[in-house]
Formats: sequence, structure tokens, C-alpha cells
Amino acid sequence: MGKRTGGGLLLALLLAGCGGSPAETGPAVMEDPAFETAQQQWRMQRYTELTAADGWTALVGLHWLEHKAHYIGHGPGNGIRLAVGPDKLGMVRRQGDGWTFTPEHGVAASIEGAALTGPVAFRGDHDAAPTRITFDDGKGQLSLIQRGGRAALRVKHADAASRLGFTGLEYWPGGSAWQVHARFLPHPPGRTLPIVDITGLTTAMPNAGAVEFEHGGQHYRIEAIAEPGAPLFLIFADRTSGHGSYPAGRYLDTAAPTADGHVMVDFNHAYNPPCAFTPFATCPLAPPENRLDLRVEAGERAYHPPKENAP
Repeated sequence: MGKRTGGGLLLALLLAGCGGSPAETGPAVMEDPAFETAQQQWRMQRYTELTAADGWTALVGLHWLEHKAHYIGHGPGNGIRLAVGPDKLGMVRRQGDGWTFTPEHGVAASIEGAALTGPVAFRGDHDAAPTRITFDDGKGQLSLIQRGGRAALRVKHADAASRLGFTGLEYWPGGSAWQVHARFLPHPPGRTLPIVDITGLTTAMPNAGAVEFEHGGQHYRIEAIAEPGAPLFLIFADRTSGHGSYPAGRYLDTAAPTADGHVMVDFNHAYNPPCAFTPFATCPLAPPENRLDLRVEAGERAYHPPKENAP
């Protein structure tokens, strides 16, 4: 590969220090320096977001709310026992169509730096401004997610073993040949696609259209998750799924299609769903329509956590 500079060198050091190096994923291929720089920057951003103090590797719990009220905390006697945090953190209560959170007296909890002293509305991830409750001097984070007709508490902590013990990302050889110029075929307005997540829940997701492309002389198609005119979210599985790539498939984001129906699909940016790193995520899975008879040897390879952190 070409010379590494700036952020690319830092990325190489990070990967080498965490058990993965680009040199391990395939033979060297000469690429345009601008292409290499862009890929290195994307990988660096991906690594940074994934391992942030509130990134996916910081997840330590997922607790479904089955009753109207739940006392939560790390200690015994709570309806929901957290893996981290104070013995008694507070109470989550159903109020009409929503939820509230009341902190335990004397516990230091806050929202956006403002200390909590009484009940507050606990808005979920489907709301315009979701609530993020922090504790343990800001290391812990409590949020509410809504899946179908159910709600759950999602708990993150900066000292999560899955974050502190993160072993790094490995990549398929990839290359500019995997930057595919695809054609976007719009669907009629309002069309949805049933997507099953890892918990077994099926959700009708907006399906604005599909992307079609050629690779190796063969024709392929991926149904896109998106509202009309918006950037596309692609969930796909391929012949490497379970054979070097995460078994349930990978994700890929693209820009919104151009006015004349073109979209760049860069398989070098295919990435693992959060479930590859933690058992506490609710990941949508690739639908049957998006299972490609193709080995996509680009993007992230399967993640191999330390044995003590493995789900």
C-alpha cells in the first residue's frame, strides 16, 4: 500500500496495538494516495466513535421495562439490577404514554450537566430530544429505547470491560474496485420493508428504493432503508458472512441519491452492527432480499473480543 501519513499512521498504530493491522488482511495493493488517505480517515473516525466513552463498546446493560414502576441500581433489592453504578440510582415509572425518572435521594445524577433533584420526563430514542441521564461522575449513562410497543433501559459506562479491553478492528483488503457506482430505483411513496432485529422483533422500516450495481460482470441489488430523498442505510449479508465477516451481516451508509438516480456505494465502508461488539444492542438484521451471492472482501471483518468479554 502507499505511504501512510498523519491520521493514517495513528490508525495503524492503534490497530497494531489492539490486535489488528491492515497488513494482516491481504496482499499489498498500490492505490491512489488520495483514496488511501480518505479510507484511513474513515477508519480512524469509525474507531474513535466506537470506542468513545459513550460508544457502542461502552454498553453494559439492556433492561426491558415490564412493569409500571422499577427501582433501579447496582445493589440487591432493586427491580432492575444494574451492572454498575450506585446501589440505589432511582425509579423509572410509567406516566400515561411516557416515562419519568426520579433519582434516589442523595445520588449524584444529572442531565446535560444539570443536577437532578426530582422527577423528570424520561424521553426515549424515538423522541426529538432523547433524555441522557449520567451518573458515576459522568462515566455512566442511562437512556430509554423503544422497540415496537416495548421500552428498555440502555446502560453505558466508560469503564466497561468491552471498551477497556477492545481488541481493534480488522479489514478485508478492499480497494477502489469496491467503490461501486450504483443506480437508485425509487419505490412508490410510503413503501416499507419488514426488518427483523436480533431480539426477534419485526419493524416496518421506510423503503424508499433499491440500489442496483454490477460487480465482476454480475448484477446485484440491495433494498435501502430510507425516506425519499434522504441518505441510504443498507443492511446486507454476503458470502463472507460467517466466513470472516460478522455472521448476521453488515451495515453501510451512503449519501442521498443524486437527482438523476446515481449513488456511490463504497463497500470499503461496510461496518459491523453494534451486536458484533456487545450483547446489549438491538440490531436490525439483513432481510432476505439483501443476501448477496457475492464475496464482499471489503470493509470490516468479524470482531474477536477477549474471551472474558465475549457474549
